[in-house]
Amino acid sequence: MVVGVPKEIKNNESRVGMTPAGVFELVKNGHTVYIQSAAGEGSGFFDMDYKNAGAIILDTIGQIYAASEMIVKVKEPIAEEYELVQKDQIVFTYFHFASSEPLTKAMLASQSVCIAYETVEDDEGTLPLLTPMSEVAGRMAIQQGAKYLEKPVKGRGVLLGGVPGVQPGKVLVLGAGVVGIQAAKMAAGLGAHVTIMDINMKRLRYVNDVMPPHVVTEFSNEFNIRKHIKTHDLIIGGVLLKGAKAPNLITRDMLRDMRPGTVIVDVAVDQGGCVETTRPTTHEDPIYIIDDVVHYSVANMPGAVPYTSTVALTNVTLPYVAKLAALGWEKATQMDKALQKGLNIVKGEVVYKEIIEAFGWEAEVV
Repeated sequence: MVVGVPKEIKNNESRVGMTPAGVFELVKNGHTVYIQSAAGEGSGFFDMDYKNAGAIILDTIGQIYAASEMIVKVKEPIAEEYELVQKDQIVFTYFHFASSEPLTKAMLASQSVCIAYETVEDDEGTLPLLTPMSEVAGRMAIQQGAKYLEKPVKGRGVLLGGVPGVQPGKVLVLGAGVVGIQAAKMAAGLGAHVTIMDINMKRLRYVNDVMPPHVVTEFSNEFNIRKHIKTHDLIIGGVLLKGAKAPNLITRDMLRDMRPGTVIVDVAVDQGGCVETTRPTTHEDPIYIIDDVVHYSVANMPGAVPYTSTVALTNVTLPYVAKLAALGWEKATQMDKALQKGLNIVKGEVVYKEIIEAFGWEAEVV
């Protein structure tokens, strides 16, 4: 198969869809890999690294799309790329369709085969291709939250770990999934007091078993959320509904109950956000303030640490890329049930029901 890796063109996105090690494995197995010139530079991988691994370097993104049977990238195609996607082409990337109707309609019109990293699901119900980026984003959420709690950027002026004689900051984590647990781990490591909430008692029991005593668990409901937002300095939104739009757990009216300078980091922004006032931002302009509450909702948080993120992502995507390249998408998804769940759009038809539900579409529309 001919596999193409374009340079990411989303704002401040420095990750790349494949490392030289990934290229080496594919070429070794008889596939052709095209890499757009400079695609890996942001992650510390250069054209010569890819050439030495057996890739062919092409100059433009248009050449990559035109020459490839399968596109492997990191983020969803943006508007400038919509027309580049070819009929019958496999596009393997993070899509998060439920948060973007224009993207969904564009991919339907392209007649391509869209396989989303974030909905590939194994027998245990985990999302193996989302997990490493969730781990990065969960840890980064505390790093960024701690920074934006500083007074010069309109935060409360709180040091999360505190100092002797001064209480530590308080962190509220919504969701005890991968993002939430990684965020709680980082916040606890800094010495903050952490409350982590979820509706899944099994997850809360797990957190209670593995976290230190200053991480406490509480069942998630509106009453408890309204109680805690009044006293916590940093709020992490880490709620995920597989392939669907995230629920709004914090509504606009709740902001008035928060203290001025409270920081919200909504990691769920890719799926629409779990805070009503969330809108996607970029690393270039990451925050905005509503009712004196600082909102950080960068839609590609792991893009700020591209070396770590690219290597972590390729570790888990490469086996699936190799399978798709060797067998084609039809046979590969028939043989691998996890990969089958990654199918979102196939040649003009939505095949993942959560996308239809997100937009209120009737099945006949697709």
